Amino acid sequence: MADHSDELLDAVRELRDLVRLLAEPAIAERDKKRRAELRRLVGRSPKKSRTVFLMDGKRKQADIRRESGINQGDLSTLVKQLRAASLITADAKQPELTISIPSNFFEDGAADER
Repeated sequence: MADHSDELLDAVRELRDLVRLLAEPAIAERDKKRRAELRRLVGRSPKKSRTVFLMDGKRKQADIRRESGINQGDLSTLVKQLRAASLITADAKQPELTISIPSNFFEDGAADER
């Protein structure tokens, strides 16, 4: 029975990923200004982009810092900027992005802003 549940869960996750892929253009249009602001705040920094992807509401800042390699000062500044722009939830201790972004968001440059 556990095997059947695992298969069902895998199928649901696959469907979710497909729906996200299909919905991405509409989500990008809806969040165009907020995504542009996120790109502006993160810039071209690989550490900051890794840091943003770790902001899932489940990790504490210390865990994010350790996993991304960003220093504490840069993380604190980034969290403050993201919160001021309403791009993360109010809980700065365990930040979570308020918009969804695809895994290649920072690689594409401004592809979704056309």
